[in-house]
Amino acid sequence: MSMLGVKWKLHGNGKTIRPGQVVAPEERLAWPLTIGVGMQHVVAMFGATFLVPIITGMPPATTLLFSGIGTLLFLVITQGRVPSYLGSSFAFIAPILASQQQYGVAGALGGVVLAGVVLALIGAVVNKFGAEWINRTMPPIVTGAIVALIGLNLAPAAKTNFDKAPITALVTLVTIILVSVLFRGIVGRLSILVGVVVGYLTAMARGEVDYSKMDAAAWIGLPHFQTPEFHLGVVGLFVPVVLVLVAENVGHVKSVATMTGRNLDDVSGRALMADGAATILAGFGGGSGTTTYAENIGVMAATKVYSTAAYWVAGVFAILLSFSPKFGELIATVPAGVLGGAATMLYGMIGILGVKIWVQNKVNFSNPVNLTTAAVALIIGIADYTWTIGELKFTGIALGSAAALVIYHGMRAVARARGTAAEPEMETAGLPPAAKSAINAAAKRHPKKR
Repeated sequence: MSMLGVKWKLHGNGKTIRPGQVVAPEERLAWPLTIGVGMQHVVAMFGATFLVPIITGMPPATTLLFSGIGTLLFLVITQGRVPSYLGSSFAFIAPILASQQQYGVAGALGGVVLAGVVLALIGAVVNKFGAEWINRTMPPIVTGAIVALIGLNLAPAAKTNFDKAPITALVTLVTIILVSVLFRGIVGRLSILVGVVVGYLTAMARGEVDYSKMDAAAWIGLPHFQTPEFHLGVVGLFVPVVLVLVAENVGHVKSVATMTGRNLDDVSGRALMADGAATILAGFGGGSGTTTYAENIGVMAATKVYSTAAYWVAGVFAILLSFSPKFGELIATVPAGVLGGAATMLYGMIGILGVKIWVQNKVNFSNPVNLTTAAVALIIGIADYTWTIGELKFTGIALGSAAALVIYHGMRAVARARGTAAEPEMETAGLPPAAKSAINAAAKRHPKKR
């Protein structure tokens, strides 16, 4: 059982956590308390996990089912070393919406499966050879650009829903903004969920909610399953998503390692494989692609409970909820205005997360390689450039992601060959003296030619 990560030892007396202590992944509190923490994880993931299928028109209950199953699968594959919840990934919204227009829901699910397969293969390579090659292939300037352009590419979709019910959308957006600064702790972290609830109540008062499908649904029953179809045309839409999932997953593992004081580098490959396997499973059954959730990191930081037992509780509870068709149809009644308000915030947050990657890693935009990489990739992604080759159609996200990779590595190669790489890639202000010396030494090895 220990190999599966389901053999926990009791932390202290199981009822209290002393100051300065944390409940480790292999520990647990008394079961009533563990169940309570697990329920908090369900609440934390709830808004974001449901927002993806609502926006993309996929069955919420099915997505919830594979979210719960994927979480349990992740815990088993990582042997209980990485406490994490696998919810719907926002990175899949744009490719799912785009592929549905041409290939329908089944074609979009085929793209989800494809992304899962590629992610699992990358995980296998990382598990074998380590993650350093990922950092070299996708440095912060590239990763930040790709994450930013995925969020900003969705701006027109947010506006379309906003325009359908501007008052409801505005109430939703203002509520999200106010809750994020008015409240501390878990409520503040759930600002999008609270905003959706308030917006939903506003929509009800304005007669914008349709309950006909919910009234006809049974209380207990199976979620709606659908099998995928595979089309070559979705390749360009979904493969760039994998780059974001890799960055999210590796970043999540590093965050958990920092909080728990453990070295989890050797489990990064397993985490990627687990996320890939969960995404494949979801795609074959009709759910959305998954990713490790930052929302649940917030719960762990607040409770100091990193026990994987709580995530088993969350996963099982999510699976149980998915077997209520009426509950799923209730979630699906969220009207366009609410989605428009929430998406305005959500898509913008995704874009800013890319900028955050640049800031945290002190990316130096005085370096022309960094500046050009970000500038060109963002414009291609935001304007949604397209390129069609036979059955293959590459849109802004795919082309922007490719541009970031090609421009960065291409310009670096030329600069090194010509000896023109003088500016460091990272800002040196605020860095330790040893780090500054290393960066300056690297720059001197490639002096700028006159």
